[in-house]
Amino acid sequence: MCTSIVIVGAGLSGLRAASLLHSHGIKCRVLEARDRIGGRVLSASDLNRPDLGIFDLGPTWFWPQYESKISNLVKELNLKTFTQYTKGAMLLERFPNQLPERYILPENSNERSIRFTGGVKSLVDAVEDTLPSSIVELGTRVTAIRLDKTGAVKVEATLADGKTAQISADTVILAMPPRIVARQIEFFPPLPPDLMDDLVGKPTWMAGQAKAVIIYDRPFWRDSGLSGFVSSRVGPLQEIHDASPDQGSGALFGFLGIPAEVRHEMRQDQIKKTVIEQLIRLFGASAEQVRAFLYKDWSEDAETAVGQDLEPLMNYPLYGQPRVTGVWEKKVLFAGTETNSQFGGHLEGALQSAEKAALDIIQTKNKT
Repeated sequence: MCTSIVIVGAGLSGLRAASLLHSHGIKCRVLEARDRIGGRVLSASDLNRPDLGIFDLGPTWFWPQYESKISNLVKELNLKTFTQYTKGAMLLERFPNQLPERYILPENSNERSIRFTGGVKSLVDAVEDTLPSSIVELGTRVTAIRLDKTGAVKVEATLADGKTAQISADTVILAMPPRIVARQIEFFPPLPPDLMDDLVGKPTWMAGQAKAVIIYDRPFWRDSGLSGFVSSRVGPLQEIHDASPDQGSGALFGFLGIPAEVRHEMRQDQIKKTVIEQLIRLFGASAEQVRAFLYKDWSEDAETAVGQDLEPLMNYPLYGQPRVTGVWEKKVLFAGTETNSQFGGHLEGALQSAEKAALDIIQTKNKT
């Protein structure tokens, strides 16, 4: 069976590219190694307390004042959103055994950010709903991409049942972290050395991070005039924000400042214990009344992180579109947030890169 376009990766970027191609009548298949869609978009609830709500363990916000693609898509798909809670004072934890300092930030010092009712998963699900169910194939790991003497592309994949498949395509969109492409997919003939260096040199956004969500019956810190925003040099959480749904329960989320290699030696119950101890220091005894604890260490996710990603980012990476030359030009395209120079690391970057890849194919098809 010959499919016009094969998209590798069913994250936001891959699904959006597929949706745009499908809307123009261009056949495509989306191959995803995981058993779920979304990639680094991961919205979860506690299995024992689903009534508490859905919380994001991956990306959380977007900024409509300057991110137009996602803002327009949210309107197009009629998704429900709400404004991130930022009212009240922030806390600064400088030193161990010292009370946190309380600061009132100047008005409008924080850019207004927007969250999704039901988590960012609601966006991914809505994009997938624009596609026929047969297009997205889960548990399908692409292992090799070959270019034969006639210029035809053959995509080799291992299926969930262990069997292998070969899929023909005019073009392949690689909608996955560039480092994962470089490490997990073989190319015949090989990609040019400068392109491989570019892929390996693009750090995967969030790959070295671990995120904890601590859920309560209600956002009790607001009663004390606190926003839930904390900056800590003590840890284990180095940055904390209010993660409460738009109604109902309360929640805080934070990024762990513990190095990835140290986290890997800790049990999750140890991490949970130290996190709750920190929240009690910051917010008082009420922080001990935890109803649920969610945790995701992206550095342990083989579909996200490679060894290089364990090192914390010291500066914002230089993201942008990889330059494909030679025999692979127009045969392989790249999408994903790391391939967008302006909004790399954001949901907006994932969408912009998807639209660019889809537009390149649509324009090529219109010329033939």
